[in-house]
Amino acid sequence: MKLIESISIDAPAEVIFDLTQDYSKRLLWDTFLKKAELINNQKAEVGVRAWCVSKQGLGMETEYISFNRPKATAVKQTKKSLLFSRFSGSWIFKQLANSSTKVIFTYSYSLNFPFNLTPELINNVLTKNVQRRLKDLKLWVETNRISPISNTTNADT
Repeated sequence: MKLIESISIDAPAEVIFDLTQDYSKRLLWDTFLKKAELINNQKAEVGVRAWCVSKQGLGMETEYISFNRPKATAVKQTKKSLLFSRFSGSWIFKQLANSSTKVIFTYSYSLNFPFNLTPELINNVLTKNVQRRLKDLKLWVETNRISPISNTTNADT
């Protein structure tokens, strides 16, 4: 299965890319997760693994397979999870002419039994979760106005 969702955010692509790939700041905007960390406390880059746990308690380990700042990043699931037998995702950051950015989340996956018996239901839930994450990212970025030079927010000053 595959789902694609997008949103336009009033900020430069490099600002949004850096925020989304900084795991020390991930839970500031990503309200879908209760835990997000890079394994061995490394910075995000190709080959680095991440561990994320949803607020529903479902965890997944992924590995970066692409890291092209500030345009795109992609991960693949490294171990079977409760929900997914296979999962990969990409986040694309397209700079627009008006200094805003179109952010596109694309997820491809296969479900484990018994979730594969109701794929439409699971896809609908996942779609709503992705839409919420994008709205939360937009709200956080546009409310906090991150500076691309200092990587600080207006709340830090």
